[in-house]
This record gives sequence, structure tokens and C-alpha cells, in this order.
Amino acid sequence: MRGSGRRALRGLSCAVAAAGAVAAGLPGAAAADGPGSGTPTVVTLGDSAISGEAGRWAGNTNQSSSKVDALGSTAYWDAPGGEAIRGCHRSRSAQAFIGGGVQSANLACSGARTYTHGTASGEDFKPGIDFYSDAQGRRGQALALQEYAATHNVTAVVVMIGANNYGFADVVTRCVQNWLTSPSWWKNYCSDDSDISSRFTAARQATETTNVRDALLRVAQAMSNAGYSASQYTIVGQTYWNPIPRSDRARYPETGFTRQSVGGCGAWNRDVNWANDVVVPAMNNSMRNALPASGLPNTVLLDLQTAFDGRRLCENTVGLLEERGVATWRSAGAVDQSEWVNQIRTVTTIVGPYQLQESIHANYWGQLAMRNCLRQVYNGGAPRGGTCVRTANGLNAQGEPNMGIQ
Repeated sequence: MRGSGRRALRGLSCAVAAAGAVAAGLPGAAAADGPGSGTPTVVTLGDSAISGEAGRWAGNTNQSSSKVDALGSTAYWDAPGGEAIRGCHRSRSAQAFIGGGVQSANLACSGARTYTHGTASGEDFKPGIDFYSDAQGRRGQALALQEYAATHNVTAVVVMIGANNYGFADVVTRCVQNWLTSPSWWKNYCSDDSDISSRFTAARQATETTNVRDALLRVAQAMSNAGYSASQYTIVGQTYWNPIPRSDRARYPETGFTRQSVGGCGAWNRDVNWANDVVVPAMNNSMRNALPASGLPNTVLLDLQTAFDGRRLCENTVGLLEERGVATWRSAGAVDQSEWVNQIRTVTTIVGPYQLQESIHANYWGQLAMRNCLRQVYNGGAPRGGTCVRTANGLNAQGEPNMGIQ
């Protein structure tokens, strides 16, 4: 009896010790991934600028598309046989995939706003950074984050949002249309069209800053719902890069048709300068101001506004492959001769392989440049803020443009 009792006690002690090891996540314990446990993971949320839109194409050409086709026809497949959500364009070159033992999840979607839209029959569903849910199983990005984070060790959530709240695509479309349909002696500017300029008033910027702030707060709520404390992860807010240079750095004149027919950047000088001075700063100030306004203790800013300077669409320091004497995107030095932003395409998207929604987005080189910067900001799991800039020509060991954080 006494011997059997001792054996029973010893067995109970071993069971308690084993249970403690599992709870503590000690070596040998079979603990599941979740808040604070398992492989560190980065999740990206937001719109086309972070989902990887245009990430298929490495530079621009008006010759065969095969010369710049870096990822092929499956570039945007994020599920077996296609896209998990049609049109989200979560490319394989998207910045989320920083590597180095860090797991990544790209939940962003091209066309997304801070709130979900496109839910009616026949519309393209666009999950916002909210908790939208319906009977079809569709989820807003905040809810998708919450569900994912519950079973993964999410250490950073990267958020890039706001451009579609302002209607950036509409602005680009109007500027190109006005350039194409007005003569140089009677220029029709988009920047003085009341329905366009009204999107960037102080009152509108205040409204969109509040919308971005609320999106950040929903990210924090999603993480809290998944079981995280603020100390277990960081929210990285990102600004947008400037896609086109000011007119004094343009490669083509504003008169004639080459600015669009060759370069794919048709807009009057005044409108190009307005986009640089007003539009992009307004969108970026919404994120810059929303981060402190959120009151969240675990945020940093990754400022990308000038990251593509010298490599922008129609900038005079780069060009189409044929303009720079580059055979294909794989040619030595192609990254430094090519534009990192896709052309604004019109009729060439009718039969493919180019798609209209890829226009004026960061291409393969631009996506990899952002990835390099995100990896540095992630900083081995101790995220820090900073400004992303080009530091040198050529590619790093990961095949990315050389970038740095200041």
C-alpha cells in the first residue's frame, strides 16, 4: 500500500511538472503558436500600396511585356489556383515577406479603404480595416487579423491605408483625362476641378485622419481580442511613396503626346506639382497624425514618401528598358536604370497581360525596396521608426534594392 502510494505521488508530480512545462513553453513542450508563443510573425494590412499591386512587373517597356515580367501570370495568387479575394492582388513580391526566420501574412487588398465596401451583388468585395462579417464568410481585415493572430505569434502589424478614402484613383484618372482632352493653349487642370480639389481641404484631411486613427484602434482591438497585450506587438504605420516627380525632373515635355503615349504619365506640369505638394502629403499626414492621435503606446512610423526619389515614373534619372539600353529586367544593373512605378496604362490593358489597376503602383523593384525597409524597421523583433531612403545602387544579398532607414 505504502509503496503504491509513493509511486502514485511520483506519477502525479511528473504530470504536474509536464503540465507546467507546457504552460511555460519550455523546450520540449508541445505549446501551440499564439500570443507570445511560436514563430514571430509580421502581418500587413491596408490597400494596394502594401498588398503588392503591380508587383508582377520589374520596370516598364513599350516592347514585349515578357521583358519586364518578373513573376508571371500567377503573380497575385495567394491561394491554391488563384486569389483568395478577387482583385486584392497580393503579389509574391509584396513587402510582407521579410524572411530571416520571420513568418508573414498579407491580409491587405487592392482598393481597400478604412471601412469595408463592395459588398453588394456583382461588386468586387474590398475588406476594410474593420470587423465586417457576412454569411458568405467574408471578413474585414481587422477580423481576419484577430482570427489569424489567435493562432500565430504576431509581433508586428504593418498598416498602410487612406489613399482610397481620398479617392486617389479618381484623382489620377481625372488628371490624365484632362491632359488628353485639352490643348496646351487652353489647359484643363484637374487640380482646380472643385470635386477633386475639395478632397484635400483641411476639413477633409481632418476627417480622413480620424478614419485612419479609428482603423488603427480597430487593429489594437483585434489584437486584444486575440489575447495580446500592447507589449507583445508593434503597429507600424506607413506613409505612401511619391509616384511621379515634380515637373522639373520630368523626362518628357508636357506638350505633345509622348508624356502619355511613351511614358505613361500624362498630366500637366501644374497638376504633377500639385500632386507632389498637396495630394501625397495630405494622405501621408493622415497616417502621421493618426498614430499619435490613437493614443496607442506601441506604434512606430515608417515614412516612405521619398523612398523612390530618383526611380519614379517618368523621372529623368531612369527610363523604359529600351530608352536605357537594357535588354530585360534580369540584365545587370536593370534595377538602377528602371522605373520602380508602373506606367499609367489605358488601351494596353484591354487584352492584357497588363491590368488597369496596376497603373501608378510600385512594381517589383519598388515592392522589394519597401520590403528591405520594413525588414530594417522590424529590427529583429524590436521595431523602430524612421525614413526609408535609397543608399546605393545595385541589389543586396536578398536581391532587393539597397535601402536604409534614417
